[in-house]
Amino acid sequence: MARNKGIQTIYTNRKAFHEFFITTTFDAGLELLGAEIKSIRQKECSLEGAFVRAEKGQAYIYNMNINPYIYNTHTQLEPSRPRRLLLNKREINKLISYGSVKGQAIVPLEIFIKDGWAKVKIALAKGKKLYDKREALKKKEIARNLDRSMKVKFKL
Repeated sequence: MARNKGIQTIYTNRKAFHEFFITTTFDAGLELLGAEIKSIRQKECSLEGAFVRAEKGQAYIYNMNINPYIYNTHTQLEPSRPRRLLLNKREINKLISYGSVKGQAIVPLEIFIKDGWAKVKIALAKGKKLYDKREALKKKEIARNLDRSMKVKFKL
C-alpha cells in the first residue's frame, strides 16, 4: 500500500504564536494506539492547552485531545492521555536542558501528516509579557492598514 506523499496540516496552534517567542522548532513523531490515526486524519484533534515535558530520557505531550474514532469497535482510549514523542536522543537532551530553565517552555505548534505518518511540530519558546503582545498587535495592525492603503491606491 503506497502512502500519500507530501505534508498535510491537520491543526495549527495559533495561540502559541501570540503567547510565546518561538526560538527553535523540531518535528517529532507521535506514538499512537488503536484508531487514533484515523481520528487525526479526520481532523478530530486539538492542541488547546497542550504542553510538552521531557523526563527520564523521553518526551511526552500532555493534554493533546484526540477524539475517539466513531467506528472503532475495539478498546476506547482516553482522549487526552499523555502520548510519547519520537525524537532523537540529542533532541531529547536539548529539550530536557531547555525545559529546566525558568521562563522557558516547550510548546506544540501544529499537527501534520508527512508521508502518511502523524507528526507534531514542537518549539522551544519563551513567554511573552503583556506589553510584547500589545506591540505585536500594533505591528500587525499597521501592516494591515498599509496593505489596505496600497490596494486603494492601485485601484484608482
